[in-house]
Amino acid sequence: MKGVGRNPKGDGKKKGGLKVHMMIDAHADAAKFVKISEAKMHDKNFLKYHILPAGSMIVFDKAYNHYLQFAQWTQESVNFVCRLKDNAKYEVQQVLFEKELTDNEFGVMKEEHIHLKYIENKKAKTLCLRKITYRDEKGRIYKFITNNFQITNQEVAFLYKKRWNIETMFKKMKQNFQLHYFYSETENGIRTQIWCTLIAHLLLIVLKAISKTKKAFSTVAVLVRIHLISHIDIMWLIENCKRTYSKRKRSSTLNNSPNLQLSCF
Repeated sequence: MKGVGRNPKGDGKKKGGLKVHMMIDAHADAAKFVKISEAKMHDKNFLKYHILPAGSMIVFDKAYNHYLQFAQWTQESVNFVCRLKDNAKYEVQQVLFEKELTDNEFGVMKEEHIHLKYIENKKAKTLCLRKITYRDEKGRIYKFITNNFQITNQEVAFLYKKRWNIETMFKKMKQNFQLHYFYSETENGIRTQIWCTLIAHLLLIVLKAISKTKKAFSTVAVLVRIHLISHIDIMWLIENCKRTYSKRKRSSTLNNSPNLQLSCF
């Protein structure tokens, strides 16, 4: 996109970029909301486009920290779980749980009731949250925050692990669709290619679900790509296509003959 991106050195052109913000349904493993913006747009600005019903649970990375939005969601009974920024300033009101873990243990280390300050209409206000300190199997320390005081601290960590689904989804899209390069350098051309990829991904998910096949997503994608213009019922192909291998029998002469001479050239 013109005017977006870093300033080049020398006589090079200024390079731009697009950023794809996506929210997926954790149960369907499919995109539920997509917003394509300029690369310079901060991630937290993406949150204002969401219209979530009361009782929803949304999970996201710490790049989307937006205290004012958190306060609005709390008023609307929308729950969230995310990571706390390293430079965040907060006040600990009460330590709700604390446990010393051994070197080989992993799990919740501490749970705290904290207050965060935010500005609304030029007035300082306070946001009440839970802060969960968690250590994973590899010894990495994570700090989660949530406005839900009903679920357990273990469930908070479990919910954040579900956020990894979007990373695997992006990986799956890059492996099975042509997103390694763009066919056009124009903004409209790049947007069109991204939307076509998202539509194709959704159609393959629907196709895989209707056929109830146990084949991998990549296998279904390859079958559709190969037979895209073939006069074959694609549903029948997915349900009945099987991978077969021809077994090669070893010659008994090779094993039993004592006078066999082997020559290599």
